[in-house]
Formats: sequence, C-alpha cells, structure tokens
Amino acid sequence: MKKLFWDDPYQTECTATVTEIDGNMVKLDQSIFYAFSGGQLSDEGTIGGITVIEAKKEGDKEDIVDIVYTLEREPDFKVGDTVDVKIDEKRREKLRKLHSAAHIVYYIVIDILGKVKINGSEIQPEKARMDFGYDKPLAEKLPEIEKAVNVFIAGNHDIAMLPDTEKSDLKWWTCNNWKMPCGGTHVKNTTEIGPLRLSRKNKGKGRERIEMYLTE
Repeated sequence: MKKLFWDDPYQTECTATVTEIDGNMVKLDQSIFYAFSGGQLSDEGTIGGITVIEAKKEGDKEDIVDIVYTLEREPDFKVGDTVDVKIDEKRREKLRKLHSAAHIVYYIVIDILGKVKINGSEIQPEKARMDFGYDKPLAEKLPEIEKAVNVFIAGNHDIAMLPDTEKSDLKWWTCNNWKMPCGGTHVKNTTEIGPLRLSRKNKGKGRERIEMYLTE
C-alpha cells in the first residue's frame, strides 16, 4: 500500500482502489489515512462515505507494511472499486504540529538535562506527552526547557522526512543535526508549530512527564 501521508502530510482527500474486503474491514492500494503508530493517534474520517472506526497497521515497529480500516458498517462498494478517502483536516493539523514539537522537546530535554531514558510518548490532537526517567523534580528546569523549545521553534528550521537507505518502509525525521526514525506526519518548518506551552507531571519516583500544548 502506498502511504500518501508520507508524500504529502497536508493532503486530506484522495481516491483509492479497494484491494480487500472482509466484513466491515477493508484495505486500499493507497491512502492518506494514518493508522496509530509511533505514539501518534490515527486520523479520523471516511472511506467511501462510511466512517472509519479504527485504522490498524500491519507490520513491525516503524515498518507500516499495510493498513486495515474497520468501517462502522459493511461497505456497499466491492473489491476493485474506486473510493474517496477523506480525513479530518483540523485533527491532522494538530497531530502534525504536536508530533514535530515532541521531537524538538526530546532533543532540548537531552541538551539541558543530559541523556535520559524515554519511557513512552503519545501524540493526541489536544496534547502530546513524553515520559522519561529523571531522579529530580523537573519543575525548576521546565521554564528553561520551554524557553529553549520556543526559541528553536521560532528559528525557522526546516523539517524533512527522509527515506531509509535499506528499509523502503522506514522514514527518518530530520531537523538540523537531529535525526530519528519516525513514520508519523510532520510539519515542514518549525514556525508552523507556533508557541508551545509545557506542563510537568510527576509519575512517581524517578519518573517525569512533560505535556505539550499548542497555543495558537
């Protein structure tokens, strides 16, 4: 399946050919409809005018080999038909901004705190979060981290999703000298994110969480 969300993360509509149908589950030859992976929540939208209630990837880690879409009812289209695929534009925009923001926060945190172990992350349209191991309360460092993050975001830095040299279904998020494997959707420039507000939560001894919120 061709992942159009990698070719153009700003595209919100496309047509696709239905390749498989099993009850109310379908597969397509190409799609803009992102499935939950790498902490980023799935898009919301429709296929052939029918609401998608779940988008689930088939693959290993960042390798999204295929995506199975579960519809709210069995479709009236058949294998080989061409269908319209549409996603929620505002939801995608927020996910795009917050996913790039989370990567930036990660690198700024490492720069200020030193190497820390990341225990998990999630990108929702309302907020992003990053959990990591840190033995001291983060409250005193949070203003410094937030300031550094916003200075960087305002610095007009380009972001690119580059292909892996060995795995055709793997992408690398790159910004300046930063580089990490990621299959999510991202902005093309840091200024698109706008000012970010950070919040700290204590998740127990040696466990800290930073939550990220868009302010525009």
